[in-house]
Amino acid sequence: MLASSWDDWWRVLSLRDYNTRVVVLAASVLGLSSGWVGSMMLLRRRALLGDAISHATTPGIAGVFLILTLLGYGDAAKSPLWLLLGATGTGLLGVLVLLALGRFTRLKEDTSLGIVLSVFFGAGVALLSLCQEFPGAAGLDSFIFGKTASMGRADAQWIVGVSALVLAVLILLRKELTLLCFDDTFAGSNGFPVIALDLALMGLVIAVCIVGLQAVGIVLMIALLVIPPASARFWTDDIRKMTWLAATFGAVAGLIGAILSGIYSKLPSGATIVLVCSSCFAVSLLFGTRRGWVGRLLRRLSLRRSVARQHLLRAMFEAQEGHADDLVRFEELMDARSWSVGNLRRTLARAIASQWIIDRQGGYQLTPRGMVEAERMTREHRLWELYLMTQADVAPARVDRQADRIEHVLEPELVARLRQMLDEVDSPMPINPHAPSKDDVIQKQASEDLD
Repeated sequence: MLASSWDDWWRVLSLRDYNTRVVVLAASVLGLSSGWVGSMMLLRRRALLGDAISHATTPGIAGVFLILTLLGYGDAAKSPLWLLLGATGTGLLGVLVLLALGRFTRLKEDTSLGIVLSVFFGAGVALLSLCQEFPGAAGLDSFIFGKTASMGRADAQWIVGVSALVLAVLILLRKELTLLCFDDTFAGSNGFPVIALDLALMGLVIAVCIVGLQAVGIVLMIALLVIPPASARFWTDDIRKMTWLAATFGAVAGLIGAILSGIYSKLPSGATIVLVCSSCFAVSLLFGTRRGWVGRLLRRLSLRRSVARQHLLRAMFEAQEGHADDLVRFEELMDARSWSVGNLRRTLARAIASQWIIDRQGGYQLTPRGMVEAERMTREHRLWELYLMTQADVAPARVDRQADRIEHVLEPELVARLRQMLDEVDSPMPINPHAPSKDDVIQKQASEDLD
């Protein structure tokens, strides 16, 4: 059971402890840079590239340790500088192998990623097992699982420095990288160096992965590159807002994860940071304003009710056209469409509450506001019928149902053009025995105005 006193909470939250300040700063900055870089990778449809690169660094770490130990430089074998250089080398090698597989083979990108990830990580695990036979190999596994809580000032300086460099490059190349992510073919046709930009983006991913080894490790680094951008995607379609949101989610995850790990000493820092990222993703999945599950459900329900209201108003308008009485009985509405009794009663109740119709004794009547809306709905529905008969060759017997399915996505510009065509067709025709028929006029006008 996890327990902590108020003194522990205050000690960590106040950041009085030097080590706590270092860890919180490093984790937050790493989350910020990872979220921003990850946004570009997500839009480039290479979200798993960071996973492959982070796993590809394993043989570099173990290989450098083995080489320096065998050469007699055991004291330098665990130097962070040498280990990170080895990780960078094999990370770059992994990227080159990925590019070669994509260029010279017919393998799909996900297959190439799986090959690089498994082969390089398998080689790294094998080399790490050999390293255990040498003294001083203890602690190498921290690059796999991370050691956030034990980061020192030098580790934090590396993370802050590299993250600042990565963010500077992202800001300078924002326009070019945005174009690369959305349409690399268009970018190449306009003279942009697509290959160089792609390599630059991969280099930024490698840099973030390398410095992130100290914080969350190889296995969990992918979470900081993928989860914050995926969470931000539920809130916006604007790339600027998305990158800032992803960076914010990453920074908040690093901040809260490091604080919780400092308060509860039994919680591993890397895993806690990833769990906080997952919580951000869960909240975004449910409540994201752009693609959140709850928002989509509410929009779908609103659309369904709007369509039902439009069908009701049109049915009442068409029923009133058939007789002089303004009242429309419930049975007439039931016969007009394939309503269920409960659905029709609920739709009528909502329309009455919104003052579209009035409940009169013996039937229902459109309000002046409802009459205007019903006339507009009926007119646009008939425009759709006209369009489908003249342009899509839909049989008259089926045109009403087809128009029901698609009239709610009719664009305003097309409505205006169809309305003009319908006005011309409905205008008085000259009395001439040799004049063309109404159907001929419809066909001619549709061909001229809508081609």
